[in-house]
Amino acid sequence: MSADKLPPGLHPDTLAVRTGIAPSAYGENSEALYLTSCFVQPDAATSARRFANEEDGYTYSRTSNPSVTAFERRLAALEGSEAAIGTSSGMAAILLMGMGLLRSGDHVVCSRSVFGSTLNLFAKEFGKFGVETTFVSQTDLAEWRAAIRPHTKLLFAETPTNPLTEVCDVAALATMAHDAGALLAVDNCFATPVLQKPIALGADIVIHSGTKFLDGQGRVMAGALCTSRKRVDEVFAPLIRTAGMVLAPFNAWVVHKGLETLSIRVRAQSDNALQIARWLESHPAVDRVFYPGLPSHPQHALAMAQQGGVGGAVIAFSVKADSPEQGRARAFHVLDSARVCSLATNLGDVKTLICHPASTSHGRLTEAQRQAAGVVQGLIRVAVGLEHAPDIQNDLARGLDGCAQIV
Repeated sequence: MSADKLPPGLHPDTLAVRTGIAPSAYGENSEALYLTSCFVQPDAATSARRFANEEDGYTYSRTSNPSVTAFERRLAALEGSEAAIGTSSGMAAILLMGMGLLRSGDHVVCSRSVFGSTLNLFAKEFGKFGVETTFVSQTDLAEWRAAIRPHTKLLFAETPTNPLTEVCDVAALATMAHDAGALLAVDNCFATPVLQKPIALGADIVIHSGTKFLDGQGRVMAGALCTSRKRVDEVFAPLIRTAGMVLAPFNAWVVHKGLETLSIRVRAQSDNALQIARWLESHPAVDRVFYPGLPSHPQHALAMAQQGGVGGAVIAFSVKADSPEQGRARAFHVLDSARVCSLATNLGDVKTLICHPASTSHGRLTEAQRQAAGVVQGLIRVAVGLEHAPDIQNDLARGLDGCAQIV
């Protein structure tokens, strides 16, 4: 059902199932897939008005498509934003944001703990066009404040971070950004709107990789920006129409349907993750566990306040080792010993995925950049799925129990 037909005050779980677009003349209950590149116009005058944005209506799927609109409306309803715009991937969403908001001479302050491709996008690609980025500690507000300059236009953070699950104070960063005349953008991929709503905490833009939890079954690539209606209509929509990093209708439909079960999936996966994180802390081969739901996590209290008391479904842990080389060998041993968990670099899937960040998601960074981000060679990331938790635990134990033999 279209958002304007729903009564006000509905719970997010209801919005996740009911928000979308009105059904077609056939009255389908499961949203239709509009797999078309263009739309037939009733007459030339109407076509002209629609192409000139003087009248609502679909013309060409690079501009808009009903399946994409349905996804955008549902995600915006869950995030509590006025609007959303779908993109071909999560990284395309960050690219769209940067291209829309930044120009030569502008300055960005970004957490140095963000995803490796995000680091490269800000440091290398945006840098080619005269946009300077200062990377700061995810958790040190004083460092963020000291990095702001008169020409700072954007503060960018993800929380929790990939892979070390560091948590930043969204409300504090929002105040800091607005006092400086800048915007705050938050990547909400790990927490999803089920656990955390950055807009409500003061953020101006929320970024999603729909490839992750929003889809939930690792089927398609997708991304989105959630923000004000004015920013979508006047900044991002005209740009995406020109640049073409659009979300495919089929992918939009898949993720749109995935949102219907987002809440129950994220909460069940988070329950599994907490159980596994507690067990990992007690394993003699594990050096350290990074999980916001554990009291040992440096930002545990903040995470519980921002994420509704839930730690999320992603864990990172490092194996004990005497050298980086031994750490890498032991981490590889754990990965190669798995028989239930999938060795893959995605996350948010109903299947548990394990990976070695230093050689995958952060593999293109320099060793100095990896060290600054805390991504050591003995680090393993576990994106916990919906399998029986003891089965996941036993699968990890298969490798961990033999680590001492890896010298």
